[in-house]
Formats: sequence, C-alpha cells, structure tokens
Amino acid sequence: MTQAKLCLIAPNPQEKGLTRQVAGLDHLGAEISLNVVEERPLTIWLNGQEIVTAMTIGDYPEYLAQGFLSNQGMLAREEIVRSVDFDSELETVVVRTNMPTNYEAKLQKKTRTSGCAVGTVFGDIMEGIEGLRLPPAQLKTSWLYSLSRQINQMPSLYLSAGAIHGTVLCLRDEPLVYMEDVGRHNAVDKVAGWMRATQTSGADKILYTTGRLTSEMVIKCALMGIPVLASRSGFTAWGVELAEQVGLTLIGRMRGQRFQCLSGQERLVFDADPSIEDEDRKHRRKSAQ
Repeated sequence: MTQAKLCLIAPNPQEKGLTRQVAGLDHLGAEISLNVVEERPLTIWLNGQEIVTAMTIGDYPEYLAQGFLSNQGMLAREEIVRSVDFDSELETVVVRTNMPTNYEAKLQKKTRTSGCAVGTVFGDIMEGIEGLRLPPAQLKTSWLYSLSRQINQMPSLYLSAGAIHGTVLCLRDEPLVYMEDVGRHNAVDKVAGWMRATQTSGADKILYTTGRLTSEMVIKCALMGIPVLASRSGFTAWGVELAEQVGLTLIGRMRGQRFQCLSGQERLVFDADPSIEDEDRKHRRKSAQ
C-alpha cells in the first residue's frame, strides 16, 4: 500500500475564511447546513499598472500573482522581483520589479479561456511556446498509480466542500506542492508562483490537475518547463495538438490504475502491473468538471 508523503504545501480545509456554512433544504425539504467554498476578488498589479481582477479563494495571493504574471509573459525568469505586497482590506496584491514595465498594448488583447471562474489570457495565446521543446524525462506508471492514490486521500477543500479544482506539483511519486482554487488556472498559477519564488526547476517534475486538459493548461505547463501533465479529467483536441508541438506527455482520465496518454508516449515506462488493484474504490474521486 502506498504511504502518503508530506507535502511542502498542502490544503488546509480548516483554514479560516476558505469556507462557510450555508443553510438550505435538500430534495426532501429537510433543513441542511452545507459547507461551501468562499470566493473573492483579487486585483493583481505589476508596478503601477493594474493587470487583472481574478476570482479566487484568497489563499497564497503572492504566489498567485507571481505565477499569473509569469505565465502571461509579463514577468520574465531573469527579472528581479523587488517586493510582493498583499493588502487584505483592498484585496490587491502588487508585484514590484527592479525595471519599469508597460503592458498597455498587451492588456488590450484578451482571450477568455474555458477555465472555471473565467480564465483570461492576454496577448497572443501562442506567445512564449513557439520553438519551445520540453526536456527529456522518464515517467514510470508506478509513479502515476502512487500519486493517484496519495492525492485522492489527502485532506482538501474538494473533499470537504467540493466546487473547487486542485493542482499538485510532483517529483516522481512524491507530491510536493498542492494548491486549490475555484478555477484550475488559478491553482496552476499558484504552483507557478511558488516555483518562481523558490527558483524550483520544472524539468524533472510532474504536474497533476483535476481539470480538463485544455490548450490553456498545456500552455501554462509548457511555460513552467514541466514535461508531464496528468489529469483525472479528459482532453481537448487543441490541447493534444499543442502538447505534441512542445513535446509534453499528456496523461488523461487517470483513475485508479487506468489512464490514457495522447502525447509524449515515449516517456512512459510500464513498470507496474495494472491488474493489481492499488486503490480502494471508496477513495476514488470523480473528475471535477
């Protein structure tokens, strides 16, 4: 049986302000009290320029801001972040760099994505991945089975309240950083922000998500330099096409000891016997659509 490993960052369902009890009725007319996820606006600034207002659960705003700006191509890897200041009363986070920035032209060109809570991509959606080729890596099927079991059993807002997405940065079969948010794009950006703040490379990592494997998710993963993206949900055709373009291994519909790989199959090492059941059905979670 796989033993869950300790994450550097893991969800805390008891954290104040992330959920609240709401009264209502069930299908039989009986009174109920339901634990529901909170969401609130967070406005991200880069130096003196307002960039975007995102709907988020409100945890790790500093990582969310840095990750969003990095994945939008507004915060280059070599750029020095002087400070990241979060104001809970104003619901704003300001990222300040050593060099002045001006993204007025880029901000005028928006693409609304398919993400929950409405994701937004600024500028050319393909910007940053043209000519990009992800590094070679090995992906053992035993790692996937172990990660699926561990992640599905970890305490989370998903298990306590639902209506939320999760993203986990993993090293082989070890979950490192587990972020949650109302939009899968926010959860990924939090991971990206942590990676930038800690100068963590993505070359030997796996990114696990509860969300669909869309073009947006593939682009973000590629920009983070991570060669493997896995999900218990399904694919979009453009997501697969972009994954093939950048050399990303794309694993979908990963539940228990089953998965489907539509890109980057050359990284797979089939070292586990899928006929040996390693995950009790009661611990499996349905994909969050």
